[in-house]
Amino acid sequence: MASSSEPKPGAGDAADPPWWEARRLLRAARVGTIATSAKGQPFASLITPACMADGALLILVSRLSEHTRHLMADPRCSIMVTGQANGPNPQTTPRVTITGEAAVVEDPALKARFLAVHPYAALYADFGDFSTWRIAPAAGLLVGGFGRAHRLKASELTPAPEAVAAIAAAEAGIIAHCNQDHAEALAAIAGEPGDWRMVIADVDGFDLALGERTVRHNWSSPVAEPSDVRRELVRMTREARA
Repeated sequence: MASSSEPKPGAGDAADPPWWEARRLLRAARVGTIATSAKGQPFASLITPACMADGALLILVSRLSEHTRHLMADPRCSIMVTGQANGPNPQTTPRVTITGEAAVVEDPALKARFLAVHPYAALYADFGDFSTWRIAPAAGLLVGGFGRAHRLKASELTPAPEAVAAIAAAEAGIIAHCNQDHAEALAAIAGEPGDWRMVIADVDGFDLALGERTVRHNWSSPVAEPSDVRRELVRMTREARA
């Protein structure tokens, strides 16, 4: 059920379109691997990504880190995130790799979005050596499990701009309304009691937070306007309470 307390990030039916499975994986990821170039030598590092409303990835990194220095010299990179294995064989784990170029962004709203997903990072986010970087997917590869590989275009990994703009314009109101008037419904969707709060809402789903823990929940399909969000939340609440 979509409203389970510990959803499998990106887990879905094999019949789901590859682009939808990939976007769910990216939105749900709390940790991943970035591959940078150290003067031509591939170099992999752990990162904690978040997603912008338009599907681009955000990372908060220190210039003291090896991978940050690599990006400053060569912004080309790839990022891989994974879901959960469907059994003891790690090859069954769904995963998606995106390629792109990283660029520093100074917008405080983007840092706030990152911190909504990774609230513990507020401890060091304002240190002078830390900065927020954006990586827009140029292409991708989804491996949905053993023997299931799909190449993806940037257009498949990027939601429709009109829908992104419509939901982004309504996001603050959606979050405030849900947190103020529907706390019990959010806890039901989370699948466990607690002061759950909605912190992110976008065309693909939303994030709930309890303290420093955040959990992604997906819509049944991408939404295009605020009325779609309401319909999806009503559906998820009914399913959670059934």
